[in-house]
Amino acid sequence: MFIFGYGSLINRASRQLTGQTGQAVPAVVEGLQRHWGKVDGSYAISPLVASLGEGRCNGVLLKVEDNTLAHFDRRERGYSRVEVDPSLITHNGILQFDAPVWVYVKANPAPPCANQPIMQTYVDTVLAGCLSISDAFAKTFIETTFGWHHPLENDRESPKYGNLAGVEDVHIPVIDRLISPARIHG
Repeated sequence: MFIFGYGSLINRASRQLTGQTGQAVPAVVEGLQRHWGKVDGSYAISPLVASLGEGRCNGVLLKVEDNTLAHFDRRERGYSRVEVDPSLITHNGILQFDAPVWVYVKANPAPPCANQPIMQTYVDTVLAGCLSISDAFAKTFIETTFGWHHPLENDRESPKYGNLAGVEDVHIPVIDRLISPARIHG
């Protein structure tokens, strides 16, 4: 089966903290809107969430084995895992959808706030993953993610995001440059 990862699962090093996956194939899913939002009270931060409906969302398709899916379900606690119609997926690979494609969604999440802000190390992890694909992929990620104007805590000196991985020093100035216009204009 496949998982469509639209946040930290884009980052190979971060997703390997949870379980092994096949190759990550960049893709776009129509009818999926990504934004920053609260999942539930067990999260100290506001991660990325996606809702079914309008919009489009870039991310990666990950092939996972049946026995690995439970590990990703635990990682994505508080989200609902729903099946994606393969006709809504665009990718440049030669994937055969001979198994379900899953995505983790959250309906009607509350927006980030000062008590559960967006964490910079979470942003860094996701964008390092995007940059490993291409600069254009990272820009599309930023442009198709809503809620950049919500509170953001810079925790780089003392990371609070538990799946921080794969972020190199060279990524930091690039990430800051990429998100600056989004943070200013919302």
